[in-house]
Amino acid sequence: MPGWLGGLVEESFFVGCGTHENRRKNEKNIFCLGCCTSICPHCVPAHPSHPLSRVRRYVYNDVVRLEDLEKLIDCSFVQPYTINSAKVVFLKPRPQSRPSKVAGNTCSTCDRILQEPFRFCSLSCKVDHVLLQGEDLSSILFRFDESELAFSRFENLRMDNSDLLLDDDDDDGRITGGAVLEGPMQSKVGSPSGHAGRGSSGTKKNKSNAGFFPQIVLSLNNRRKGAPHRSPLS
Repeated sequence: MPGWLGGLVEESFFVGCGTHENRRKNEKNIFCLGCCTSICPHCVPAHPSHPLSRVRRYVYNDVVRLEDLEKLIDCSFVQPYTINSAKVVFLKPRPQSRPSKVAGNTCSTCDRILQEPFRFCSLSCKVDHVLLQGEDLSSILFRFDESELAFSRFENLRMDNSDLLLDDDDDDGRITGGAVLEGPMQSKVGSPSGHAGRGSSGTKKNKSNAGFFPQIVLSLNNRRKGAPHRSPLS
């Protein structure tokens, strides 16, 4: 396993940077493929010739944009999600109380339920599966162009109260908004899935809530206000 791949799936992100512990926005949300380590925005100028990749966080889990990961490794059959109009892939499997016992399509490594035809819930699960099969990781790794991951992509840093901040859609890399499961049909459609995805997500959520507790919802809707019962006067 190349050092950058091992570091990407094993490093800790969104923890304070010890070198810049007295600076604001010092969470490690950037990965340096040259040094194979996580760094904070204040560390970026010290890596001018190294390829860098941005890591984001969604609901306490580390994700990377699919378009960035696809420059490094074959992400086919890894379940993507659409969050804030961008397709992302989880770096590690998300915690689950117990392996799924439901018959159907599940992750080949951790048994999480997936949508067809995906076989892995995260990048780490795919890497582990390839290794367990005794295959060479070079079959899924790409020789990436370092210029596409160069320092110039992070040169749009701005000064704000003497602190360096990433000038991006979110300063600290924390993604807000709902996640939409990226199905096989959605992946092939060229139209943007961001706004439509959020709308469909909300619709599914309302339907699922009604499906989980139909009797409770029905009883609440049909409840009539009866006459008040008061204790007798003493």
